[in-house]
Amino acid sequence: MDEKANGPKLTKGSRPIIDWPTNPMVTPLLTDLYQFTMAYAYWKAGKHQERAVFDLYFRKNPFGGEYTIFAGLEECIRLISNYRLTEEQIDFIKSSLPGTCEDGFFDYLRGLDCSELEVYAISEGTVVFPKVPLLIIVGPVAVVQLLETPLLNLVNFASLVTTNAARHRFVAGKSKMLLEFGLRRAQGPDGGMSASKYCYMGGFDATSNVAAGQKFGIPLRGTHSHAFVSSFTSPNEIIEKSLRSCDGSRTCEDFVGLVQAWLNKLQWSPPLRGVFGDTNQSELAAFASYALAFPRSFLALVDTYDVMKSGIPNFCAVALALSELGYKAGGIRLDSGDLAYLSTEARKLFHIIEKEFNVPGFGKTSITASNDLNEETLDALNKQGHEVDAFGIGTYLVTCYAQAALGCVFKLVEINKQPRIKLSEDVTKVSIPCKKRCYRLYGKEGYPLVDIMTGENEPAPKVGERLLCRHPFSESKRAFVVPQKVEELLKCYWPGTSGSAREELPPLKVIRERCIQQLELMRPDHMRRLNPTPYKVSVSAKLYDFIHFLWLNEAPVGELQ
Repeated sequence: MDEKANGPKLTKGSRPIIDWPTNPMVTPLLTDLYQFTMAYAYWKAGKHQERAVFDLYFRKNPFGGEYTIFAGLEECIRLISNYRLTEEQIDFIKSSLPGTCEDGFFDYLRGLDCSELEVYAISEGTVVFPKVPLLIIVGPVAVVQLLETPLLNLVNFASLVTTNAARHRFVAGKSKMLLEFGLRRAQGPDGGMSASKYCYMGGFDATSNVAAGQKFGIPLRGTHSHAFVSSFTSPNEIIEKSLRSCDGSRTCEDFVGLVQAWLNKLQWSPPLRGVFGDTNQSELAAFASYALAFPRSFLALVDTYDVMKSGIPNFCAVALALSELGYKAGGIRLDSGDLAYLSTEARKLFHIIEKEFNVPGFGKTSITASNDLNEETLDALNKQGHEVDAFGIGTYLVTCYAQAALGCVFKLVEINKQPRIKLSEDVTKVSIPCKKRCYRLYGKEGYPLVDIMTGENEPAPKVGERLLCRHPFSESKRAFVVPQKVEELLKCYWPGTSGSAREELPPLKVIRERCIQQLELMRPDHMRRLNPTPYKVSVSAKLYDFIHFLWLNEAPVGELQ
């Protein structure tokens, strides 16, 4: 622990080291046992230093959609930057492997780091598609193999939950505030922390997770629970009743009495007579107490007893009392019932009160909705019509309830400059061999048209030049493209011994902005929830020919008798 706490300041080659991974569980031991057994077998065969190229990619977009957001890159680079095995870890590996393993292998592990690796990746927060490498890892085969499982672990959930958040944002619309309320339902502490970070990246505005707010700088939001409301039995429980006005010019000695007076006005006001009857006094006490504690940000949960008969009138009485003292209430939260109906009725009452009591802006009082919301619920609310300004979303968001995993894979595509291919009877599982370069081609309207992969040494596509784009595995699927803009997707994030300049890792807010901008660039038919148009992923004509040449050479030939 001391070694990690202090940390080496430089890697091999005197490169500045990047911070440790966010989660202290992310160490070289966060991998599958077979990575170490393979590493030993590589070492035993004298192959461990052979130069290998691995692609990390996924085969299918999640949630029935046609796009994915790439996330988790920063944590991958943090792991690579700090990759060293301690003596304690080596001792454990030695005890876990068969006793026939030679001591020289463990000496090799003592000197192991990632200084000889090269890592090329798509920028975090980018919209990505199946088969296109998210990361390309180049380096000694044994080292790269040891990184397979942790890199997949760091990318799979991060990209899945970021995509889930982006889909919720798309359905909710740009104008609504989205709040991530999932910590209590997340898969453990790291699931909660990761979800908060990547939901923010995917377009959410704030989180209830205080630790994530501190760690990642995500804005925090929250109010009280039903327990706070039901903990009160009477306004007589409130001891300190005074409240200083917002400008500090005067003090209301009996704020609770002021609230009661406003409740009476509401009940006897001609437009509201018969609408507001007797309300729950313990709820009124809870609201008044909370307002005394937080007069500048009073937001009330109004469904503990009855939304329309008690919660709303009690909130309005407290909000009007605050308004008299120069404060503006934050709004209400609905956590049960017919959210479309209740939000619409609440908005009508807010407008009536604004007009009746001449309280400018009261009609626009914020309405937040929660209660096991998901993408389908948001879509249904939009179709019904509602007056919700903000959505608090938890379980279905952070657990990615609609899909358990993204399914990223890590495949060897080249070793010692010899391209390798993984074959399967399922064409979707056939890998695309060799070290590649990847480009996004844009059309006349400014939308991305197609992503194309080429061999490493092929010339890059050029603006205005006609280019044949081919489906990797289907002979008849091909199209000519004349790109109006060409964007190279893969950048060097860990240069190893290549001498390349390293891309900097931007702050979370910058990645979030990139994600939002990327989504706005996409053609609407690729983004729609129902029957989205698949985005085209292609290879160059030269790479297509090579894939099929290698396929025929590697596939065994059957014999009929």
